Amino acid sequence: MKTWKVILADDEALIRSGIRSSIPWEQLQMDVVGEAEDGEEALELALQLKADLMLVDLNMPIMDGLTLIGELREKLPECRVIIVTGHEEFSYAQKAIRLGVDDYVLKPIRVNQLTHVLSEAKNQLDQQSMQQKHFELANRQIAKNLLLLRERFCLEWIDGELNTDQIREQLKFLQLPSNAPRLLGVVRWPEVSRGQQFLRENDRQLFLFAIENIIGEYMIHSPHVLFRDRGGLIIVLTWDMIAEETLAQMEQSISKYLKISTKLHFTNVAGGLSGVPAGYLEARQSVYQEIQLSPLVRRAKLFVQEHYAEPELTLEEVAESLQVSPVYFGRVFKQEVGVSLGQYLAQMRMKRAIQLLVSTELNILEIAERVGYHSQHYFSTSFRKAIGISPLQYRRGGLSDDVEVE
Repeated sequence: MKTWKVILADDEALIRSGIRSSIPWEQLQMDVVGEAEDGEEALELALQLKADLMLVDLNMPIMDGLTLIGELREKLPECRVIIVTGHEEFSYAQKAIRLGVDDYVLKPIRVNQLTHVLSEAKNQLDQQSMQQKHFELANRQIAKNLLLLRERFCLEWIDGELNTDQIREQLKFLQLPSNAPRLLGVVRWPEVSRGQQFLRENDRQLFLFAIENIIGEYMIHSPHVLFRDRGGLIIVLTWDMIAEETLAQMEQSISKYLKISTKLHFTNVAGGLSGVPAGYLEARQSVYQEIQLSPLVRRAKLFVQEHYAEPELTLEEVAESLQVSPVYFGRVFKQEVGVSLGQYLAQMRMKRAIQLLVSTELNILEIAERVGYHSQHYFSTSFRKAIGISPLQYRRGGLSDDVEVE
């Protein structure tokens, strides 16, 4: 059992000596580690020795007992205090009690009474120590299982099982940002694309873990949660924006290192904390729709993701890179994607512009040039047409959650 460290603070040496010699300290599992004749010395000793308990005379020179107790409460709050006072100082003692002392003993000191008070203090210290051990054990368990707890919470979150207050409470408890995530991503690995209709469960799990590790490497500097939904899809929640180029690099890395093809779809989370379930449903639906795209259109989308910042990018240039006729390519792309290549390119540029507006301090001209516009005026006009407000208004927070890129 732990031995508790005690300091005696009294300006009368005889009283300190009497207390030290008359109390069964060993039986109480206590040890008098220091004595002080004034408050200043007592405070210094307490901080130096990290005292667990102090007996304090209220009437001491240099620093009186009340001041000492106040300093202790601020600098060593876990130290318990028992005050020693005379009858004439009892009203003074009541002020000390308001500072949070544990008990008091009146002079002249009776050994039995002080022993009883110290015994009570010892029991409280034991309970406090045991409670602290339980808390530390619980914290270690929470830290050990933090990833698992986050995954369970996120499963309930995307399924719409939590209200806003519960979400906020869980985010705080799980050490995640208190605001809504910026993006939600769904990653699907269609195993049949490997030419194997059936795969051993052990091998399938290895591939999934490898996919998660690759994605996690790209997001290591951003607050995020990576987990799997109840259907086995990999889900990503991130509180930072991710550039389209980075998303393309994720897919390319998975293909390069694992020799498999995956489908990723990230969507902006609208509607705050309660908008996550809707974002999940949208991203999940999109990643399944993506499976239906032909290899030609998938390659075209990847090419656009890599070259959208080039102002002169045209349907003809994309078709040439794919070695197909522009007319045929334009017709197939619109049939499968639902919009023309020009509209798809404009949407991608607007999405990237929004990311730069909210995550950088670049001026409007610099953003325009980075997303493929020669002219700031043309960019601003296009932005207003697509979003409904100017880029500057968007940056200043003039966008409501329900406005989307057309």
